[in-house]
Amino acid sequence: MEIGCCKKGPGYATPLEAMSGPRESLLYVTCIYTGSGKGKPDYLATVDVDPSSPSYSKVIHRLPVPYLGDELHHSGWNSCSSCHGDSSQERRFLVLPSLVSGRIYAIDTQKNPRGPSLHKVVEPEDILKKTGLAYPHTAHCLASGDIMVSCLGDGDGKAEGSGFLLLDSEFNVKGRWEKPGHSPSFGYDFWYQPRHKTMISSSWGAPAAFTKGFNLQHVSDGLYGKHLYVYSWPEGELKQTLDLGDSGLLPLEIRFLHDPSKDTGFVGCALTSNMVRFFKTPDGSWSHEVAISVKPLKVQNWILPDMPSLITDFLISLDDRYLYLANWLHGDVRQYNIEDPKNPVLTGQVWVGGLIQKGSPIVALAEDGTTWQSEVPEVQGKRLRGGPQMIQLSLDGKRLYVTNSLFSTWDHQFYPDLPREGSHMLQIDVDTEKGGLVINPNFFVDFGSEPDGPSLAHEMRYPGGDCTSDIWV
Repeated sequence: MEIGCCKKGPGYATPLEAMSGPRESLLYVTCIYTGSGKGKPDYLATVDVDPSSPSYSKVIHRLPVPYLGDELHHSGWNSCSSCHGDSSQERRFLVLPSLVSGRIYAIDTQKNPRGPSLHKVVEPEDILKKTGLAYPHTAHCLASGDIMVSCLGDGDGKAEGSGFLLLDSEFNVKGRWEKPGHSPSFGYDFWYQPRHKTMISSSWGAPAAFTKGFNLQHVSDGLYGKHLYVYSWPEGELKQTLDLGDSGLLPLEIRFLHDPSKDTGFVGCALTSNMVRFFKTPDGSWSHEVAISVKPLKVQNWILPDMPSLITDFLISLDDRYLYLANWLHGDVRQYNIEDPKNPVLTGQVWVGGLIQKGSPIVALAEDGTTWQSEVPEVQGKRLRGGPQMIQLSLDGKRLYVTNSLFSTWDHQFYPDLPREGSHMLQIDVDTEKGGLVINPNFFVDFGSEPDGPSLAHEMRYPGGDCTSDIWV
């Protein structure tokens, strides 16, 4: 594909150019009432993140979707930096797949960025009829103008029905992306790296299992994944399946380095709490190794004697210098220098919640037999609830935003206070020179005080693009 040097489409020409883009002033976040018993639809919240604004750190708009029981989850854009050379494309529509209902919403953010509006609904019956796919998760824009969405199962919630949905630029269902007979065994996240003619996807589990809450027996029963699926791009042929083994259970978020010439990336394996690095070998195949390991904690007064950290989200700064990860159960956010991707170095850590914070009945056991709990500060007089879950980084890499809801059923199971009290959003200041993380005391968005009652906040996006939605070609 030819990349125009002079035409200006959406996004930025390079990841480094994106780092000098304008500071974020608005942030969109998916908010969930599904499973709450409130009888209210999920909604898209607009948060003011401009520190010079009188409504800084406040929800300034709420767009409820028309149906109940959707479980809004992740989001993506109709076009991004992969279309930068195409002046006919514009980053206008936020794509909201509904993980439980299977619906996909297209939200117009251009008419009024502070108050986005519903543009179109792609109905689950249409998707199922034309593709057999359900439980849509990750949406990425493609250089062609199409939108690709990973789907985690079929209409019955069976993982073997997973695959990749293609929507055209008008949000019409085109079909499946992968070739017949080349569907993955499990679905979740994906990232493509066109210069290496490769797309790699990860594997959470069967919707029939994870929608009911987490059951460790289901892992033994083979209802959760431990593989990466390597596809030819853009042809859609499954070229290789990487078995991550017992060190790579529940591989979730997956990211290549942003530099499109690089042939390496990472995947966060939630249950075993390892960051696995994947890379191309001299013979052109792909291999993997554990790059970061977060050890489980010995604990008392919990359901198991060992508590995994549960790495549920991570991202990479646009200059590929730092990797950030969230440990949802332990409660800390970490920063690693990955300038040598084979040898990440821990450069920052901050505690923002978790099951072992002071005041919790759960205590961690040190090697010498003593017990300890984490020191978690209050922010604006509020105790931090739940654990860090979704994270989003500013373009310049200096501000990290954090929400704390994973998936409503799992929230009820692991943090029963969270659905009752609601989510919150934090902002962490990042030292990009020496490394380091510090909570910004002036920023706190309390989704526990929403007009329709406490809601669960999940993924965040900036109108101008961010560190996890843009892919360069």
